[in-house]
Amino acid sequence: MVKITVRKIGNSLGVILPAEATATLRVTEGDQLFLTETPDGFRITPYDPEFERKMKIAEEGMRRYKNALRELAK
Repeated sequence: MVKITVRKIGNSLGVILPAEATATLRVTEGDQLFLTETPDGFRITPYDPEFERKMKIAEEGMRRYKNALRELAK
């Protein structure tokens, strides 16, 4: 467990992530992180949860229409 402090940054509030957290998340300065609410609290991730949802829909469509897509690829 890592304890971090909320700080005032300009007119906003922010937190500074320790080096271990940025290494685990594989993020560097300028990267975007996504904060999503879960039943247990909040989750911070570098992966866009909306993109993941869209990819699941696309994968289902590709599975459903694989024969048609194969023919179109010819």
